[in-house]
Amino acid sequence: MAEQKTVQKPQESILVVDATNCIAGRMCSHVSKLLLQGNRVAIVNAEKAMLSGNRYKTIELYKEHLGINSVTNPIHGPFHPRRPDTILSKMVRGMVPKCKPGGLAAFKGLRVYMGVPERIKGAKMQSFADSKITKPESYYISIGEVAKQIGWKGE
Repeated sequence: MAEQKTVQKPQESILVVDATNCIAGRMCSHVSKLLLQGNRVAIVNAEKAMLSGNRYKTIELYKEHLGINSVTNPIHGPFHPRRPDTILSKMVRGMVPKCKPGGLAAFKGLRVYMGVPERIKGAKMQSFADSKITKPESYYISIGEVAKQIGWKGE
């Protein structure tokens, strides 16, 4: 019987991005650029990412968006994310060309987590200077708060 060789891939480095107190859209645009360059990216603390604008208007717009569904059969979608990590991953998905092979391969390199998982705790976390909030936190609403308002039953 022939002996099978196991080929070990070199451990690819994963860029870890901390979403705490970052404006979600700006951070996601940076992450999508990194993904399209061929990097693997993990976003941690997704529930602490911020959305700018009036908090009540933001929640109202998300609730209006939940009303969009299929006329004939709502089971067929579209499906609207309610968890903070899936909201962020859908934001990134809108910024990569997901219908092209390069964009699809890039999007598969993304992982979004709520909190910080054990295997990533020791990694060096980075954030983007231009995506950090500049005003006091009361001017923003976190994605975790929006998710609770639109039906997420976490924590």
